[in-house]
Amino acid sequence: MDSLALGADLEPEPVVDERSTVTLHVNGTATTLTIDHRSTVLETLRDRLGLTGAKKGCDHGQCGACTVLVDGRRVTSCLLLAVTQDGAAITTVEGLADGGTLHPVQQAFVERDALQCGFCTPGQICSAVGMLGEAADGFPSHATEPDAPSGGRADLGPDEIRERMSGNLCRCGAYPRIVEAIEDVIP
Repeated sequence: MDSLALGADLEPEPVVDERSTVTLHVNGTATTLTIDHRSTVLETLRDRLGLTGAKKGCDHGQCGACTVLVDGRRVTSCLLLAVTQDGAAITTVEGLADGGTLHPVQQAFVERDALQCGFCTPGQICSAVGMLGEAADGFPSHATEPDAPSGGRADLGPDEIRERMSGNLCRCGAYPRIVEAIEDVIP
């Protein structure tokens, strides 16, 4: 039997649109985009919006170079599908400054020279901003003392800061200065 005749009765595959239209509120500006379902927040920020602060480091969510804030919480944007963030408020390192005034964490990183090559710095800064918010909201970490009161502001000493920032790697080893910079901005 002819191989073409075998497929003659089959209906064509339906065309499936593998894109969706979403609105992302990036650094205070609503942007509506039609994006591939497989696009990550990181790819969307860098490739579609030109915001190159967040970096693609490991592409597995293990290094923290891609850390941004989504609705005030820190996330590894290389693992987060952009279509799942329709309506979300996304803040990148570029959006932390207020006009010409750096965010206090950005300023502390500059003053403490808490960077070397700078590749991880945007992720470190966004993670620090998110971590300070988590601590202010009373979220514990693995290093939080078991008898610490729950619900109140977490006490952020050097060990607690190191634990909370452990998801952000720095190949240059600027960790001591990063911890000092964060300590400088603790309310």
